[in-house]
Amino acid sequence: MTKKDLTNSIVERKNVINNTIALPEIYKAIGFAGIMFEKKYRFTKSQLENFYEVESRTIERLLSNHEEELKESGYEVINSDRLREFKQVALSSDLSDFTQKDKDSISTSPVLGIFTFKAFLNVGMLLAESERARQVRSLILDIIIDVLNQKAGGHTKFINQREEQYLLAAMDEFSYREKFTNAIDKFIAKNSFKYSQLTDKVYKSIFKEDAQEYKKILKLKVKESVRSTFYSEILRVVSDYENAFAKELERAFEVKKEKLSLSEAHQLFNDFAVRAEDMMEASINDARSKMASRDLVFRDALHTKLEEYVKEISEDDFDKFFGEQSMALEKRLEQNEDVFKRLKDR
Repeated sequence: MTKKDLTNSIVERKNVINNTIALPEIYKAIGFAGIMFEKKYRFTKSQLENFYEVESRTIERLLSNHEEELKESGYEVINSDRLREFKQVALSSDLSDFTQKDKDSISTSPVLGIFTFKAFLNVGMLLAESERARQVRSLILDIIIDVLNQKAGGHTKFINQREEQYLLAAMDEFSYREKFTNAIDKFIAKNSFKYSQLTDKVYKSIFKEDAQEYKKILKLKVKESVRSTFYSEILRVVSDYENAFAKELERAFEVKKEKLSLSEAHQLFNDFAVRAEDMMEASINDARSKMASRDLVFRDALHTKLEEYVKEISEDDFDKFFGEQSMALEKRLEQNEDVFKRLKDR
């Protein structure tokens, strides 16, 4: 398991905040009731002080030092009509954790800072000095791992296949892969290593790892296909890359009038890779980011060579792989069982 430091990493904190699949389970597990206001659970600063067992100035310091982050996760200051409406709801609430001090604070405030549950968790992920916050952080990580594994049926290494677009991307990639291997066969002299070596060069050009490195990171078994774990965006970039190099091989063959040696093919690829990096820079960088970021969260797998590309996972991504759309794909996988067996076995 990769080490996640929620107190120091804004990316890791955002990955928790955006994980709409795990948040309801985290709320239930923490068991600290919020005030339902405008269809969201809300918490006052006084409630946070009580729960995390910290002083008011500690929360104020976090609000000062991390204002933008906490606002993004749902902290806001309300007044006027919205404050009056909130007071009515809050003061009529019968919550066991809602003290008289909390009610007094609300009733006398001309303006009031309130936190959504996401902002409540965000504070807990920032409070390094609170033992209760440390317990919350540990709980968060345990629940996220359990929920994602449960949603994925215990097979997170193939979480990519739950996406709606995966089937189409895999079918397209199968066709382009065939063109690539046919070009290697037709335009490069016989050599037992030409397919694996040139495939590895494609992988290293796009995501800086060869097949064996990738398998080790994802803990794939010997017979498990690397490509069967690729996200649809990765498959499309690999397809484009291999298709373009297949054309390079054909042009080089037509110039030479005979098959290239493997060393000549390697040199051709090296020259091609420099140009491809320029022409495909945006899509390659996007592929690196998606692979590094999603694998870190969904598969608990760290691509050390791609660490600089790690970004937070969006709510849309969680929904794409774990939401209702992804569940519908389970039926599509059953309906296309023969297709996927061929893709995995190739």
